[in-house]
Amino acid sequence: MWNEPYLETCCRSALNRLKAAGGIGRPPALKDGPCLERLAGMGFCTCRVDGRYEITEAGLSRHSTEILKQAGPITV
Repeated sequence: MWNEPYLETCCRSALNRLKAAGGIGRPPALKDGPCLERLAGMGFCTCRVDGRYEITEAGLSRHSTEILKQAGPITV
C-alpha cells in the first residue's frame, strides 16, 4: 500500500540538490525555494537558524527510495 506523500518532479529535484549540498545546505532565495518549503512541511528538510535548508533523516530515507530507487525498510 502506498502511504508516502507524492513529490512533484520539481520537489524531487530539490530533494536531490539538497542531498548534494550536504552540510552546507541550500539557501532559500533560489528558484527551488517553494519546493524546499514544501519539503520542510513534509519533514524531509529543516530550515536552520541561518536560513539555509538541510536534509533530515526522513529526507535521506526518501531520497534513497525515490531518487536512488533503493528498496526501503521492510515493515511487517
